[in-house]
Amino acid sequence: MDRIEDPVVAGLDVRWPGDAGFDEARAVWNAMVDHRPALIVRCRQADDVVAALALARREGLEVGVRCGGHSVVGHGVPEGGLMIDLTPMGAVRVDPERRRAWVQGGALLGALDAATQPYGLATTAGNASHTGVGGLTLGGGMGWLARQCGLACDNVVSYEVVTAAGEVVRASADERPDLFWALRGGGGNFGVVTELEFRLHDVGTRALSVELDFPVGGAVPTVARWRDLAARAPRAATYTAGVHDGVVALGLVWVGDPEEGLAHAAELESELVTVPSTPVARRVEELSYLDLQTREDSTAGHAVRRYWKGHYLTDLSLGAIEALLATEPGVRAGLQAYGGAIADVPDDDAAFSQRDTRFEYVAATGWTDPAEDAERIAAARASAARLEPFASGVYVNVLGDDGAAGVQRAYPPAKLARLAAVKGVYDPDNVFHLNQNIPPAAEPAG
Repeated sequence: MDRIEDPVVAGLDVRWPGDAGFDEARAVWNAMVDHRPALIVRCRQADDVVAALALARREGLEVGVRCGGHSVVGHGVPEGGLMIDLTPMGAVRVDPERRRAWVQGGALLGALDAATQPYGLATTAGNASHTGVGGLTLGGGMGWLARQCGLACDNVVSYEVVTAAGEVVRASADERPDLFWALRGGGGNFGVVTELEFRLHDVGTRALSVELDFPVGGAVPTVARWRDLAARAPRAATYTAGVHDGVVALGLVWVGDPEEGLAHAAELESELVTVPSTPVARRVEELSYLDLQTREDSTAGHAVRRYWKGHYLTDLSLGAIEALLATEPGVRAGLQAYGGAIADVPDDDAAFSQRDTRFEYVAATGWTDPAEDAERIAAARASAARLEPFASGVYVNVLGDDGAAGVQRAYPPAKLARLAAVKGVYDPDNVFHLNQNIPPAAEPAG
């Protein structure tokens, strides 16, 4: 579209194609995504979001909302539409006495952790520091603290939201509770979140990572033993498993006193070596919580082409273990344990669903040569397909090109109906549809 010269646009920080910073602003974590918006509005306050939405309505443009840019299909960058860029809204304010943090809608996890850790405080916040707090939390928000403190969405006290109608509203347990319920796991369907208020927890500043590598061949009993130990693990421990190129790495991440973590890790190792398999490598790393939260950043840069598929598992049967160990070459398959504080929350308490999940599974691959796209995507899909018969659902934040079928796997029918009803109240025209979309319920007749 042609550049627009009017008072609304003049009052906004707009990037047009060809402007300095336009290409940088539209770049996202998955290098396969090369969408070109008609314009980008860089928002510094909620009123900028209101003005951007009014402009999009007037010009008939699709709206995408970008924060950390971690959607694997690039939902935040609308092809030919108006991109609301929240990245200038990256501030975090902390009240250590009240154990509260107020996080602007464009802030990244690294900013939240950096602001809270000087006080020994934190809240559940993903595994890579350049993930957007808003996008992660709206889908639920798994992280290393979830088994101790609940998901990110379980720790939200309130949201500031710009609705499709351009109203700036607050949602909490006492104010617009229907919207508050939907925002806690229902994704970006209901508005643009410009601020989140979080509860913080005294978790200290220290962490521990332990991994034992075993050859894939003959590892079924070893993984089964790891599975059984995960069921009774302390909440400070998040059990992890990864399969890549013929090796399965079994271990845990511990947030808290490393000495306690080391004692638990020694028990884990002694249990695993009693089954007929011997580790070929052992990695034990004591590190700060901040280092834990940034250690995956180097392998999660923005120059890599990416694809993944995921599942939820309420059990990890021997058949599922065999399927996991048969992961395709070039694919990294991983398991992360749920339970603990995640399962403490009643399922009806929030839109987030399937709290009886024991493990989240993801098959991911990354590459740089576009000529490998089809082969790499097929390998990830084939790996995930082996686990599908054992799956109970999926984490909405892991969905990619799955469409309505994926959304139906993320939420049970009753919750989908309730989410659609809330969508009908706050976004009846489905303005916010570039997401894992929940269409609004039709207004009841008469």
